Amino acid sequence: MKVEEMSEKRRVSVDDIQKHEKHDAEQSRIEELVAVDSGGRQVEGWQYAVFIALALSWSLFQLWFASPLKYMMNEWLGIFTYWLFNNGGPDWNPNIAIGSGKGRIIHLAFAIALVFLSFPLNKRASKHHTPFYDWILMLAGLTAVMYMLIFWSDIQPRIGRPTSVDIAMGVVGLFVLLEATRRSLGPALVIIASIGIIYSLFGNAAFLGEFKTAEISFRAFINKQWITQESVFGTPLQVSMEVVFLFVLFGALLEQAGAGSYFIRIAFSSLGHLRGGPAKAAVVASGATGLISGSSIANTVTTGTFTIPMMKKVGFSPEKSGAVEVASSVNGQIMPPVMGAAAFLMVSYIDGLEYPDIVKHAFLPAIISYIALVYIVHLEAAKNKFEMLPRGYQPSPLKIFLMRLCITIIGIVFFAFIAFLVVKFLKLFLGKGMIWAIGLILSTAYLGLTAFCSRYPELDPDASPDIEIPLPRPGPIFLSGLYYLLPVILLVWLLMVEKKSPELSAFWGSMLLMFIIVTQRPLIAYFRKEDGFKERFKWGWKDLYHALVTGSRSMIGIALATASAGIIVGFVDQTGLGLKISDLVEVIAGNNIILILVMTAILSLILGMGLPTTANYIVVSTLMVPVVIELGEANGLIVPLIAAHMFCFYFGIMADVTPPVGLASFAAAAISRGEPLKTGAIAFFYSLRTAILPFLFIFNSKLLLWNVGWVEAIAVAIVATIGILIFTAALQGWFLTKNKPWEAALLLMAAFTLFQPGFWLERIEPRFDEYKGATEIMQKLARVDEGQFVRIKVQPDQGKAKKAPRVKYLRFYVQGEDAEARLAAVGIDAVIEKEGRLYIDEASTMDAQFKPTQVAEKGLDTGAQLQKLQIENNRIDEKIFWIFGFLLAGVVMALQKRRIRKILV
Repeated sequence: MKVEEMSEKRRVSVDDIQKHEKHDAEQSRIEELVAVDSGGRQVEGWQYAVFIALALSWSLFQLWFASPLKYMMNEWLGIFTYWLFNNGGPDWNPNIAIGSGKGRIIHLAFAIALVFLSFPLNKRASKHHTPFYDWILMLAGLTAVMYMLIFWSDIQPRIGRPTSVDIAMGVVGLFVLLEATRRSLGPALVIIASIGIIYSLFGNAAFLGEFKTAEISFRAFINKQWITQESVFGTPLQVSMEVVFLFVLFGALLEQAGAGSYFIRIAFSSLGHLRGGPAKAAVVASGATGLISGSSIANTVTTGTFTIPMMKKVGFSPEKSGAVEVASSVNGQIMPPVMGAAAFLMVSYIDGLEYPDIVKHAFLPAIISYIALVYIVHLEAAKNKFEMLPRGYQPSPLKIFLMRLCITIIGIVFFAFIAFLVVKFLKLFLGKGMIWAIGLILSTAYLGLTAFCSRYPELDPDASPDIEIPLPRPGPIFLSGLYYLLPVILLVWLLMVEKKSPELSAFWGSMLLMFIIVTQRPLIAYFRKEDGFKERFKWGWKDLYHALVTGSRSMIGIALATASAGIIVGFVDQTGLGLKISDLVEVIAGNNIILILVMTAILSLILGMGLPTTANYIVVSTLMVPVVIELGEANGLIVPLIAAHMFCFYFGIMADVTPPVGLASFAAAAISRGEPLKTGAIAFFYSLRTAILPFLFIFNSKLLLWNVGWVEAIAVAIVATIGILIFTAALQGWFLTKNKPWEAALLLMAAFTLFQPGFWLERIEPRFDEYKGATEIMQKLARVDEGQFVRIKVQPDQGKAKKAPRVKYLRFYVQGEDAEARLAAVGIDAVIEKEGRLYIDEASTMDAQFKPTQVAEKGLDTGAQLQKLQIENNRIDEKIFWIFGFLLAGVVMALQKRRIRKILV
């Protein structure tokens, strides 16, 4: 029924007030469940007022810092200083401006202040007021941090020569930071950081053997960790301050606006009628929430509150219903654009890749992982013959449904194309006035969509998100909240089309969301011809206040994790530990890339038992990415940097699943009333399809859409999706019916063939023909056709090193008339033959375009031996083996169909 049929005008009724009170009560219950992720203390009285003031100030500061107002303020400060010092003084004092360095300091100061108000000392400490010792720790930490801000202009010139006061502040700051981290994240990260501190200061002890370091003075250590912007105030904290906060706040605003329950209602109404429908809806809803949520625990709680009871209702056990929610919520962290903050860290760690590139490379693995989880749920439901939820309507025929779907897709594409043309046209004619035109367009679209959506009662922001049984039509529910999509569309448009920075994109998306939160109720009331605007405005401002506080509270742990992880990054750099670990891994793994990857995965899982995803990723990527890259190259394997980072990140997300400390599993078990450890174990099993993907895209980077065209990308996406479904069926022990052991083996082989077709081709026809010896290398290099791809294996000169350095590979397409010219193209100007072997005699570091040569990039120099020339063969396309993968799966399918027919007969 449309609201237009309700013609009489009325004020805010008792029912409206009761709905709003129920909405607030539900919000309070969710906040209590998330307390484990954002502090267990609920302060009262004036202390609560202090907490709220700090939380609101933090959110407002971060919004200001990301906004154009920051640059306007710095310009005003420049005008002021020019006026102040005009008589022979400087025109502008840059130390007054608040840039990235000062922003990190303020960011950490807010986190330290809030952590001692939110997180008690231990379980026995007060949960309702902050004791005096917490105030002392807070003030000590703030003094140490704000000292860096207040005396910024004095400290910067003397970096490397810290004073006694600098050192004292550094000691206090590190101590308070570690205590704050222990309270918010547990002891694991603190233990690792403490070991790093001890190793930095006493790593020159003789008994450490190969792990002995050069002597590092206490002054040099504090300078590195606290005074410079390379450790605590380094890149991880910078990413947290500049980008992550805005996206976490964007998610909090979107949730508070009502988009969370909107996504849940759409998922249930669309999928609830299928077998295992509530679980499938939980996966889809968690994936939609994961688009903008960086916290797996918050994702578990917000969606699980509604999805877990529904899963139990149709037959899922408490543990399995909790495990489905955990697996889908944790996977929300691999879903772009937020990716648990790792996407933004990758941009900082990987030179040459921008944020849209990270999104592109992460998209396919995330999508196929979610598809596999939906299939897991389907197989569980099919095995156990779970019930289906009834529909309260007669569904449309399949032909009509498909026709509507096609029309919708065409309409979306057409609208996107028209919007693109309009924006281009406005840019051409309006120039700087473009921002006002876009604002007018968005405002008009918002008003139009609100007027349209107000026709549907389901849109009421105060309505309970409880799922209706029998299930309603999905169409009206989708139409009832179309304006929720505006901020998401704006965010994606600015990121992917306009190529704006992530922080500016999130800022404008957040500003639009704040406007929607405050105005949606009054506007809906106006279009419904209802009164009570004053009360509805109050509710909107109250929701905005809740969202800003929630955003700040959710950031406490992330900010402290990035700051403490900076300690680890600092000591690894200062002590050279990364190279030593690389050597150790090489000795243990025996130069075997598979064993190296397994060790990296195990390290991630071990750290995941106590570290949140962000900290886990920072630690593991700092230690292991260089090892994977270098040893991969030594094995002749080209591992793109993005693939190595994604490998570490994927295993890092297991932090909230891995028993016995998987916090998301405990949160889900609290809702399902199941056994936490069993819930975590089942969730871990469900997550195995996520764990297999990193190994696959290390050896097949096309799964990350690396160096592929659009046509090949579509083919890879289709085949990879089928492959992950076949792999899932093999693990679950059920395809069309229960798998026999040999059928499961065939399915695994089929999945492997679809993911790694090059493995079988390599067994039949190697990729390269190899040539050794000085004469053979030079002759073959001179004869190879121009434009042919070749690879030269080079052994660097050992020099005075105790062991031979790892081999390197020069990869290039042949250019030039003779062998000498072709070698010169990569930086080898002259070679010399000794005892039948070929060595670099002269090398250049820059090419004709003044860019580093390959020889320089690989760290090669004179004396390096050219051991082997490898010329790529013109062989058949490896994709031909996809056919054999499909045939294997088809054989199993045919056999199982025959078995099912026999049972039915």
